[in-house]
Amino acid sequence: MVTVLSPRPDLWTLDPDVLHLNHGSYGAVPRRTQDLMAALRAETDANPMLWFRSVAARLAASRLDLASYLQTDPEGFALVPNASAGVTAALATLPIPAGSRIVLTNHAYGAVRYAAERFARATQAEVVVVDVPLEADDETVVSLIAAALDEASILIVDQISSATAMVFPIAALVDACRDRGVAIVVDGAHAPGLIDAPAADGADFWTGNFHKWPASPRATAGLVVAEKWRTATLPLIVSWSEYDERLPERFDMQGTFDYVPWIAAPESLRVLEELDWPVRRSQLSDLVDEGARVVAKALGTGIAEVVRPAATMRLVELPRSVDLTHVEAFKMRVSREQKAEITLTGFDERIFIRLSAHAYNSLADYESLAERLPALL
Repeated sequence: MVTVLSPRPDLWTLDPDVLHLNHGSYGAVPRRTQDLMAALRAETDANPMLWFRSVAARLAASRLDLASYLQTDPEGFALVPNASAGVTAALATLPIPAGSRIVLTNHAYGAVRYAAERFARATQAEVVVVDVPLEADDETVVSLIAAALDEASILIVDQISSATAMVFPIAALVDACRDRGVAIVVDGAHAPGLIDAPAADGADFWTGNFHKWPASPRATAGLVVAEKWRTATLPLIVSWSEYDERLPERFDMQGTFDYVPWIAAPESLRVLEELDWPVRRSQLSDLVDEGARVVAKALGTGIAEVVRPAATMRLVELPRSVDLTHVEAFKMRVSREQKAEITLTGFDERIFIRLSAHAYNSLADYESLAERLPALL
């Protein structure tokens, strides 16, 4: 008999009068982790000198916990503020010959594309964007991207696309890049908590956020670096650890940076463990499936046909009557007038509500959204 796990909004401090259906953007930190952060900040301000003397050892312990959670080599795991910072550190490390290509897909996160464009300008390289249809299967995805790797120096690819909640076949893409001598950078922003051992496929660089599905404090992310690049990989800020020979420690000490989120992050992993996360993740996938059907029916639209959707995100299309130039205003109206927090994503001139599900959500949340949204269309 399968046990159906009940929603646990009591573990969070989210406003109960608001529908919280966009965990995928900024996450939500459990009450227990917030309490730990408050205690650590009080400790900081009670004796700043003593606090900063203790930071290195605390960071080392936290890093080991986070690397273990990802099932990755702790010697190649560094802490960074977010996945965008991880991608930027990778691009700052990898050689980009003049005239070569940095390849992305049309699913790439906007800030990651901007980073590729910045480094391409600086090195006289070219950014090439591969169009991957939303409905493409793994074989098609690999074929389309592999065809663009001639003369490429780097491929940057999502593990789970932010815009489309689509899971990419990273292991096959790593093989394709290795066969062609192309470095691969994996933007795994959404992967921790949704994909087991997300950094295990052998990419040159992998980076992912802990503040999303693992529900750790914001500004907590990891960068996993293949052994061949570890000596050359440097943090974006030059600080006192500049000449440390060890990759993780080189990224640790950034002066008077707020280290509390990094140190407190493992507490959220313990909350998820107590929530029986592997079972709950499967049930949340069923929940967001049903929730998306309810919302799509109310809007008279459909759910995007993604071959490999992320476990806890689904795309519900908005009616074509919604003005594509005013999506931000629409989100603000939903928040202000309907007390619901959602996000909208665009792909191929289609606009979607990207629905999320986490341990605090229930079907009633999606039913309430379905009741409220039509009034704004």
